[in-house]
Amino acid sequence: MVDMRERSSIIGRMNILDTTRRAAIVRSLVEGNSVRSTCRMTGAAKGTVLKLIADLGAACVEYHDAHVRNVTAKRVQCDEIWSFVGAKAKNVSAERVGEYGDAWTWTAIEADSKLCIGYMVGQHDTATAIDFMQDVAQRLANRVQLTTDGHKSYLQAVDNAFGDDVDFAQLHKVYGGESGPAARYSPGRFVSCNKYDVTGEPSPKHVSTSFVERQNLTMRMSMRRFTRLTNAFSKKLANLRYAVAIHFMYYNYVRPHQTLKATPAQVAKLADRAWTIEDLVALLPGGSK
Repeated sequence: MVDMRERSSIIGRMNILDTTRRAAIVRSLVEGNSVRSTCRMTGAAKGTVLKLIADLGAACVEYHDAHVRNVTAKRVQCDEIWSFVGAKAKNVSAERVGEYGDAWTWTAIEADSKLCIGYMVGQHDTATAIDFMQDVAQRLANRVQLTTDGHKSYLQAVDNAFGDDVDFAQLHKVYGGESGPAARYSPGRFVSCNKYDVTGEPSPKHVSTSFVERQNLTMRMSMRRFTRLTNAFSKKLANLRYAVAIHFMYYNYVRPHQTLKATPAQVAKLADRAWTIEDLVALLPGGSK
């Protein structure tokens, strides 16, 4: 628990950080560094960095919600990626249930622009799937072809959000189990995949989750909280959500896509130029963005 004197000190330090120092902190975080390594590199206190993550994360949530709207898209891919807060579900003590445990980040990527249309951090259940798909549907300007993995919750969620106004298919991938110590650290052996039409008339050649799965890798490489087998995992669910919000603002608006040579927001006509880190920092209260 942070007492009032320590909180006042943290706020005071935040207030004296100029744009250059804030940008240096954010740049370190979005390139995959942990909070503690960011503190060492920038000289900022841990409380200052955490306060910046919370403030900027909240601003990124607000900006994404307001501006990633009426997106013209053709093909949308959805997937979920696992992480945890405090401890893995199997290790959570009785008094920490509801505070610690597994957390899943749901993402929707537009296949052509690579824009992240929507994201949500929650559980791997139907309730979260429904909330997520309704959010995605509200951001689209037209009928799309939608592909998800074989998670059963998508069936109800997509139906609730789109009804018949979507060309929806699922891609079921089958992986074989491995044995031995190496199996714990290696992905399962791919065996086969099957495509299933659910609603409308999805084009078979575009039933794919390749782009959104590649985004999963980008998340694990760009956010230290998602790195496996480390102690850098999130200690609070709110901080995980803030970090994810900052990541997707950076991904959509700041970081040029290596193949497209532009940011996803530029390709999707949501921005007329690539943002800088300073533009991202300017989303903070009192900024000029």
